[in-house]
This record gives sequence, structure tokens and C-alpha cells, in this order.
Amino acid sequence: MKWSIIQGVFALAGGWAAVTGFAPYNFWPAPILSLTLLGLLWSHCPHPRHTFMLGWLWGMGLFCGGIGWIEVSMHDYGGMPLLTSWGAIFLFSALLSVFPGLVGVLSHRFHDRPMSRWILATPALWSLTEWSRGWFLTGFPWLSLGYAQTPTSPLAGFTPVLGVFGTSAACAMVGGCLVLVLTSWHQKKSVLGGVLGSLMICLLGSGLKQVHWTHPTGLPLQVNLLQGNIPQDMKFMSESKGLIVQRYNNLLFNSTGRLILMPESALPYIREQMPESYTEALEAFGYENNSDVLVGLFSEPERGQYYNSVFSFGHSPMQAYHKVHLVPFGEFIPMGELLAPLIHDLLTIPLDDQQRGQPHQPPLRVAGQWVGVDICYEDAFGEEIRQSLPRATLLANFTNDAWFGTSIGPEQHLQMAQTRALEAGRPLLRVTNTGVTALIGVHGEILARAPRQEIFNLGGEVTGYEGTTPFVYWGNYGILTLCGVALVLSLRWRSFR
Repeated sequence: MKWSIIQGVFALAGGWAAVTGFAPYNFWPAPILSLTLLGLLWSHCPHPRHTFMLGWLWGMGLFCGGIGWIEVSMHDYGGMPLLTSWGAIFLFSALLSVFPGLVGVLSHRFHDRPMSRWILATPALWSLTEWSRGWFLTGFPWLSLGYAQTPTSPLAGFTPVLGVFGTSAACAMVGGCLVLVLTSWHQKKSVLGGVLGSLMICLLGSGLKQVHWTHPTGLPLQVNLLQGNIPQDMKFMSESKGLIVQRYNNLLFNSTGRLILMPESALPYIREQMPESYTEALEAFGYENNSDVLVGLFSEPERGQYYNSVFSFGHSPMQAYHKVHLVPFGEFIPMGELLAPLIHDLLTIPLDDQQRGQPHQPPLRVAGQWVGVDICYEDAFGEEIRQSLPRATLLANFTNDAWFGTSIGPEQHLQMAQTRALEAGRPLLRVTNTGVTALIGVHGEILARAPRQEIFNLGGEVTGYEGTTPFVYWGNYGILTLCGVALVLSLRWRSFR
């Protein structure tokens, strides 16, 4: 019993330490080493229920340590009592931790074949469970291990080929190779296989990083990303309207770019209720400067039907994008008739009954580019971002991470946007209310970024890209197919007990 408790403590600490692999810490080996520790713990488990518990505890360390910042939106801005908000985070983490627990149970079936267990079965199961977490109950793919490899790790080379879940599988394979070396050090064949396997994966990833999957098209484009830095507790106050409009006017009229972006819900208007004089001013600015302005606004095309949208004003014809993937309990309430009264008693969130936009909306044709737009949480879903590709030459993310204050949440969100740029082989313009506003290159690198919690006009130059990365071509089907093949091979080389 004492040894089991010690194992549990190590698993919990290992999951917590894996958080340091993600932004803002960016120690990319951490998740790999953490998986190695978890694999060593699993290798000493005599029963599947023990592997499940260790995997679950590892997940509790990862998720409680990595998404605790949700408390800011629930307590500080949503009005939920502090203890209740922490209780909700604990329960949410407990649910998410079931996924690594399942990996432990299923991989234990291969315990008599260490090589197939650690190099094939466990990486495939890890990737499949992360993919499942990306759609289960509308999906929460946050802290998928592949994100920690963007952009500096050699394993980031797998991202434009197999997406973030493919990169997670590569992390798990390297970790599995290390487990094989440490648990089979007396067997030369296993040690050699583990060492060579880890080296080959890293070298292959490094080689893939040198491949240019896409290429520039057209002339460089001057852009301005406007960060208004409106505190979340002021955004929806009627007395703040004048201040917000004035602040964005000052930023806009000091912009010289051909493409100018304002963040999610930047202006305090419903689009259909925006003063005609202000609409005309935006249009006139665009015509006079040969520019297009993309603005985050709520819209209400039909009474009581609200959308989170982006509208274009200026030189090009007016166009719009309406958010498709909504945040549960933030932008809509699942089983609303049953849960809405309870949620409204606990949380104060404006416009929590929004409508979904039509899927497969085309990119916006502005400033001589095709811009694939997504709003806030949508950039967590690479399979959805690729819907605008390969037609889109640029990607643009409009978000408002003021809900998470000065926590690490916005930095993690930025890293996910970097991964989307890497998957797509496209520059990504990320404009936010309070940060992190950034220009992101085709390799996921930060070209320029605005300081957080400051009013800032981030100017820069980007070039549109065309072409198709393997991930854009086959999406998640690529890694899912490889995971299926890996599991079939593992089953072929062993028999179930």
C-alpha cells in the first residue's frame, strides 16, 4: 500500500511537471520526460486498475496545473463563488483525466511484449485518446502534448504532416523508447531498439522541419492589429461605450496597413444597431486608404438570434464570418431548458445563448488576399481550420482572452494558434483584446507580438502563402490511419491473455 501511494505521488507530480512544456515555460522535453516517468510507473503495475489510477492521477496533475486559470473567468468575471469554481475545475479535470487512464488500461494488455507496447501500442492509444478528447462533449483539446513542441522542438516537423495529434504520437514514441531502454537495460536488443528508435524519430522530425510545404504568393502586405486592452468587467457596461469607441478610433486612424484587424467583440455595438454614421466612417477610411478593416462584432440578423461575428469594412465588398464552434456554458448552454436556470444562478455571462454560423464558410476576399477567419476557441481545432484551405492565403484569429486575466491561459492559447499556422503552412494574424496579439509565421514562429495588458497597435508585414501541407490534404485521417496500423501490428505480434 505504501509503495502504491508513492507511485501515485510520482504520477501526480509528473503530470504537473508536464505543464512546463507548454507556453509560457516552453521546456518542450518536459512532456516527453513526463511520459517516460508514467511509462516506468505503468511497467511495474500488476493489474490494469492500477495503471488506470496512475494514468488518472497523471492527468489530474496535468489538467489541474495546466487549466487552473479557468477560475479567473468563472470567479473573477463570472461571479461564481471561489470554492465552487475550484470544485468545478477539479471535476472537469477529473473527467479529462479519464483519457490518460484509459491509455494505461489498454496498453497493459500488451505488457508481455514491451517493444510493441512502448513503440507502437501506447503512442497510438495516446494519440487516439487525445483526438477523442478533441470532439467528446463538443471537444476540449487543450494541453495535447503536441502543442508543447511548437515551434522549436525537432518533433514539430511532424505537425504539418500529421497535425498536433501526430506530434503527440511522436512524443509518446520517444518516451516509449526511453521506457524500453530503462526497463530492458539487460537486453541488448531492446536497448538498441529503444536508442535507435528515439534517435530516428527526432532525426526524422528535424528533417521534416526543413521541408517547405507551401510557398509565398503575391506582394508583401502591410497589416495593423489593434489591441484595445478593454478590461473584461468594462466591456459590456453601457457607460464604457464612448471610451471603447474612442480608443479603437485612435488606433484605427493611426494605422497605415492595407489590412487592419480589431479583435473579437471589439466594438460595443450589435452590427444591425451600429450607427450608420460610424459604418460610413469605417467605409470611408477604407476607401481613402485602399484598405480593409475586419472588426469583431456581435450580430442579430433576426430578433433574439445572436452571432459572434467578424465583418469587413472598406475597399472590398462587405463580407462576414459567423462563429461555428461555440464554447459550452460560455456561448451556449447544453440542454438549455434543464441547465440554464442552474448556470444562471452560478455564472453571469452575457450572450450565453448564441447561434452557430453555417459550416464551411468561405474565406474573406480582402486586401488582395483570401483570409480564413476563426474566432477565439475555434483555433483549438485544426480539423476545422483546414476547412478554409488551401484557398485561404492567410489565417486570422480574432479573440478576447481578457476572460483569463494575467494568467498563463492566453500564452497557451497563442501556442495553439502557432500550431495552426504550422499545420496549415500559412501566416496567421492573431488579434486580441488584452493579449496576446501577434504575427505568426508559416513555421509557427512569432514574427512580432504586442505586450500584454497594454493598448497597442501592432504593425508588420506578411506575405500570403499557397500550397497544401499533408495535414491540410488528409486532416486527422492521416494519424488515425497510422494509429490503426500500429494497433493491428501490435495485436499481430501478441495474443491477449
